[in-house]
Amino acid sequence: QVLFAESGGGLVQAGGSLRLSCAYSGRTFSWFAMGWFRQVPGKEREFVAGISGNSGMTYYADSVKGRFTISRDNAKNTVALQMNSLNPEETAVYYCAGAPDHLAGSHNRGHYDYWGQGTQVTVSS
Repeated sequence: QVLFAESGGGLVQAGGSLRLSCAYSGRTFSWFAMGWFRQVPGKEREFVAGISGNSGMTYYADSVKGRFTISRDNAKNTVALQMNSLNPEETAVYYCAGAPDHLAGSHNRGHYDYWGQGTQVTVSS
């Protein structure tokens, strides 16, 4: 069973920062391209950022470029999302997800086979 578990969500004021983390319980973490998605009730789950398994290639949604940074530590089986200059419209549940490495950077949530349970991020105005 593949397990991903997010942490680090919470309440932050507009303009503030949060760092999300996702831990993987298993072996061969580097086989997975990892992605962060977010979802607001009633809306589609949307791609935020992605990173390849070994090469470190990163990918971002246009809306977060320059403000969010995705990183991973394969030795620790973790992937992180540093989020700066947050705005209230980014209030959502944030999910980490794993996909086959050749699909790194895909914005298609259907390409991601494994998902965490999500962590709530609330940005107050």
